[in-house]
Amino acid sequence: MPAAPTSITGTRTCLVLLVSLLMCACTRHINAPQRIVDTPDTEWTLQENRVYTPADWPEPLHADIYLPQGPGPHPAVLTVHGGGWERRSPEDMEWIAEELASNGFAVMNVEYRFAPQYRFPAQLHDLQQAMHWLNDNAERLDIDADRLAGFGYSSGAHLVSLLALVASEGGELDEPYGGPETRLDAVVSGGTPSDLRKFDSGELVVQFLGDTKQAMPDRYAAASPVTHVTPQAPPFFLFHGGWDSLVPLDHATDFQATLAADGVATEMMILRWRGHILTFLTSHQAVDAAIQFLYRQLELTEDLKISVVEGEGDD
Repeated sequence: MPAAPTSITGTRTCLVLLVSLLMCACTRHINAPQRIVDTPDTEWTLQENRVYTPADWPEPLHADIYLPQGPGPHPAVLTVHGGGWERRSPEDMEWIAEELASNGFAVMNVEYRFAPQYRFPAQLHDLQQAMHWLNDNAERLDIDADRLAGFGYSSGAHLVSLLALVASEGGELDEPYGGPETRLDAVVSGGTPSDLRKFDSGELVVQFLGDTKQAMPDRYAAASPVTHVTPQAPPFFLFHGGWDSLVPLDHATDFQATLAADGVATEMMILRWRGHILTFLTSHQAVDAAIQFLYRQLELTEDLKISVVEGEGDD
């Protein structure tokens, strides 16, 4: 194929840059704090394909471990990819894991079992095992087990939110693989399907849960993070596309309202003019804000001796 004329190529480049600038400008940051942490760049190393599940687990599951250099122990973040509970891989979260590691966080970027071969709560059990692995290996990896957070997008956000809320609530889903070691101290949750009862009988949700909402309403409720909110829940940072038709915006706004009603600290960033996939692909501003959130919630500013400056969130 012949090369495009220079003028056409230049026009396309300008349009891409213009769209990117407009996207960055069009956000609404609700409950944005006024202090911004000036975070230093940190070098890190990567340990790939570490098995984190017990020997008798239905199948071995792997994680990539990002370890910041320098004195620890380091706070850690469990990252969980999306894909409708049935596909994709931790590769989707690599750039976020790298951003986190560059800002001084250890990262465990995990895979989990897929529907329909494995249905809920299998995926929750996988993340609970990941948390046990993090705690068991914290000293060896120079990780601070008292400062652990979660970060997920789409179905990964659903799972990490459910993990955090079930651990803070206790109850049936906290057994037999949960417990105190599976608690999270903060959660970043993007494009979150927070209430599966809103999907009625969508194909992905049916594959994940096993049947329609009419056939198993209790299961749809149990699998919905919004039904597990308690005052003991950790702080949440939510981000969502304003034009998301796959997971409509009310999943985020209703989830935040429920968290706030129980006194749980929340921040939310709405990325306007973006659907579900584009929100993730253009979420760099949200990721930057989420890292700021994690610094504040995990109280890292004093430990890392970094500066704090005044700033304002978009509104």
